[in-house]
Amino acid sequence: MADPKGFLNHGREVATSRPVEERVKDWNEVYVPGSLLPIISKQASRCMDCGIPFCHNGCPLGNLIPEWNDYAYREDWSAAQERLHATNNFPEFTGRLCPAPCESACVLGINQPPVTIKNVEVSIIDKAWETGDVAPQIPERLSGKTVAVVGSGPAGLAAAQQLTRAGHTVAVYERADRIGGLLRYGIPEFKMEKRHINRRIEQMRAEGTKFRTGVEIGRDMPATALRKRYDAVVLAVGATTARDLPVPGRELKGIHQAMEYLPLANKVQEGDYVAPPITAEGKHVVVIGGGDTGADCVGTAHRQGAASVTQLEIMPRPNDERNPLSQPWPTFPMLYKVTSAHEEGGERVYSVSTTHFEGDEDGNVQWLHLTEVEFVDGRLTPKPGTERKIPAQLVTLAMGFTGTDRENGLVEQFGLELDERGNIARDADFQTNVPGVFVAGDAGRGQSLIVWAIAEGRSAARGCDRFLTGASELPAPIRPTDRALAV
Repeated sequence: MADPKGFLNHGREVATSRPVEERVKDWNEVYVPGSLLPIISKQASRCMDCGIPFCHNGCPLGNLIPEWNDYAYREDWSAAQERLHATNNFPEFTGRLCPAPCESACVLGINQPPVTIKNVEVSIIDKAWETGDVAPQIPERLSGKTVAVVGSGPAGLAAAQQLTRAGHTVAVYERADRIGGLLRYGIPEFKMEKRHINRRIEQMRAEGTKFRTGVEIGRDMPATALRKRYDAVVLAVGATTARDLPVPGRELKGIHQAMEYLPLANKVQEGDYVAPPITAEGKHVVVIGGGDTGADCVGTAHRQGAASVTQLEIMPRPNDERNPLSQPWPTFPMLYKVTSAHEEGGERVYSVSTTHFEGDEDGNVQWLHLTEVEFVDGRLTPKPGTERKIPAQLVTLAMGFTGTDRENGLVEQFGLELDERGNIARDADFQTNVPGVFVAGDAGRGQSLIVWAIAEGRSAARGCDRFLTGASELPAPIRPTDRALAV
């Protein structure tokens, strides 16, 4: 145990954010660099090293949280990063982007603020990069087997790294012009600077992974050619079909899916544009959707100089505290969340639904008409007399995703079966109905968290390795039903 009295002697402290007026003028990460390291040993000491660490239950990766908390408390950063990497290929991604269900499951959180697990995690890995402890792990021998990984988001990268380290020759195919998937072109720079992706890619290149950008399987290369060239295929193509809003006026100019808007801001940071083709500058911006993607749109609009930003959510405002009856510990509760983007301004409106858009004579959106809604017999129903309109010169739709892309022909060309939710069906080894073709991440699971993507990438890699060799060289993944026993 790190410190038997740590949770009694120290309160919860988190990373310090830069002042709003400073950070909205740039695209750097919102936290003060180096603000965690002076406090992280004390924060790690708050870990109680529980007899049954429920944080394991909250973490899809099965992270060995009490172990690396203990090492962080003792400032043994080398041992801490080794334990961290034992279950997670990319802790610098999850430490910045994961909503931390592990903290919701922390035993200390029953009656105190939980351990800052996410902050400890990112401190360990940032220190490891600083000290050079993160090095390529080059396989001692090659298997002679080849694998294509389609998609370079967190699931695809995790699968590729695991399979490369097992000795297979792996090529990652990405349809965009750079590697990273939504990490590259969905997550704004102020949430995670892309240098973190770049150095992982260089590590993977040194290990032997090959990368092919600008190649969309199904369009640029048929599935038959991919299967003929490789012994196995791992599909990590995500769930990129965005949910639309079929209301009158949807065709007006200025209404865009979030994933049409956000990548352009990232491309400016990459140097592809001086100014984004779609910008919030000087406009009244409305973001439809109250989740993390919506918050990303809010923060991006602030930095582009929006005249106003309003975020709409059809569901009621969540509670500030956990409801012990409907969302008991250690489940992940739906709570009112104030992200860094929300700290920067704007208005959040709950329990409203868009009825239609109104434009000007040139076909540009100018107004959004909405109505308040309430639950009646279990259904969200408009409240009479609550209709109104708000200015809207740029509207972003951030209402989630409905499944994997069906327009590029990949599903049909592989001959893949889908489950009842429209995701690519797979068995316990993450293998599809087509032998030698595996699926990981959102493409098989549906829209989910980054920790699930990495966990599934690792699990699919193990299934693929077993298919290729008959006996996996990779560590057994910790499945949801196993976590309580994996201590």
